[in-house]
Amino acid sequence: MLRGSILVVDDELEIREGLEALLTSESFEVTLAETGQAGLQKLEDQPFDLMLLDVSLPDRNGLDMLREIRLRDPHLSIILITAYGSIDMARAAFKGGAQDYITKPWSNDELIAQISMAIEGRRLREENVHLKRALKQRYNFPNIVGKSEKMLAVLDLVTQVAPSRSTVLISGESGTGKEVIAKAIHAASTRTDKAFIPINTGSIPVDLLESQLFGHVKGAFTSAVASKKGLFEVADQGTIFFDEISTIGPETQAKLLRVIQEREFMRLGGTETIKVDVRILAASNEDLRKLVQSGRFREDLFHRLNVISIHLPPLRERKEDIPLLVVRFLEQFCKDNGKPPRSFTPTAMKLLMDYDWPGNIRELENAVERAVVLSTHESMDADLLPESVRTREIVRGVRLQLAEFLPPLPGEIGSRNSVPPPSLFEILEEVERRIIVDMLERTNWNQTEAAERFQIPLSTLNQKIKRLGIETRRRPGAPRGGPGIAYGEDTAEFSAGK
Repeated sequence: MLRGSILVVDDELEIREGLEALLTSESFEVTLAETGQAGLQKLEDQPFDLMLLDVSLPDRNGLDMLREIRLRDPHLSIILITAYGSIDMARAAFKGGAQDYITKPWSNDELIAQISMAIEGRRLREENVHLKRALKQRYNFPNIVGKSEKMLAVLDLVTQVAPSRSTVLISGESGTGKEVIAKAIHAASTRTDKAFIPINTGSIPVDLLESQLFGHVKGAFTSAVASKKGLFEVADQGTIFFDEISTIGPETQAKLLRVIQEREFMRLGGTETIKVDVRILAASNEDLRKLVQSGRFREDLFHRLNVISIHLPPLRERKEDIPLLVVRFLEQFCKDNGKPPRSFTPTAMKLLMDYDWPGNIRELENAVERAVVLSTHESMDADLLPESVRTREIVRGVRLQLAEFLPPLPGEIGSRNSVPPPSLFEILEEVERRIIVDMLERTNWNQTEAAERFQIPLSTLNQKIKRLGIETRRRPGAPRGGPGIAYGEDTAEFSAGK
């Protein structure tokens, strides 16, 4: 099965033929051109997934040609071939729109990895564009990305409920995008040209919340020097979105219930009844049913809010959406920070896919933004990901390292029965030792920094180092770790990204 089509533009016959043999053996379709003009003609004749472009061509400069190609096809992945590498060359390549560059001579394995990553990045970007177009045709929700069955079911429900005036209760963990869904409901409703007012009730002090919602008359309280409209008046004919509605106090719950039922309220300190037509959307990351049972939330208000319920799945239950979300965030943050296109290496992408994302989409968004801001190269590896994302890989590596030392299962007797199996205490001690050594190595044996990353006092880390017999000043070639199981050359590496 073909992995993609590649156009090689280089004036050296030996390089063209070598690349053709290498790439063909890796299941790529290869087309060759020896001049810049011939390469441009090939691009006119057929589409390609990627272009390998030599910087020094007999008829034109590769960097100038790069800019010309970008005008013709802004989405084509291009890797420059150069006889030397420098910071200036990298800047020029990325400024011109190249995905990456390679220097002669190169490692075939690294080149294949670069090509595979660039082609996969292009395909993800194209899939993202097609998905956006399909979602817009079906739902017209341009700010929502997702192709998983659970998200498509949510969007189907949003499409159904949007035209009504019914209240909607949106549930889901923090960071799942509840406000995005609320905005989509408003945008697809008949109130789309009216106000959409989001309010996070948990961030407003209780004594100010009612004034924010219902307004007040002059003299209602000490600082009320003038009458003021509340958000319900501002949102008349529009929509109010209550985020974290579970934080509303009992008195405010009663007044909110009256607004929903009677569509009227009074300002604080006032006697005049004000009628409004406001659609109410609410969200909570807590289970309101449990709050009702515990007496912390009014049952009648809950039923008024829960006319239609929409539950947003956590990101760990819709992992097929992660690559598309990553592409979306990469485009956004590269543009915001004035950087050329970026992409994650396969190793980094695997970590993003394997991580459970307790903070959901918001945490993923922050991780991508962090990587883009800190990156100095188009290819972003695991070292640019947050520590929390890399921890899973570390733990997996530890498990692989210790597999040979775990007590054998009944069916394994005979294969590992020459060495007495360690006790559970010894295994746990070895796990702790290896994790601490790994952190010390990644902080260049700076114990203060290691303690900060572990979020423990320095004294606690020092005690563990002494107890586990870890040598903090190792001689070159000395074994990793302390007494116990030695770190041999055959032991699998488990540092981040390996």
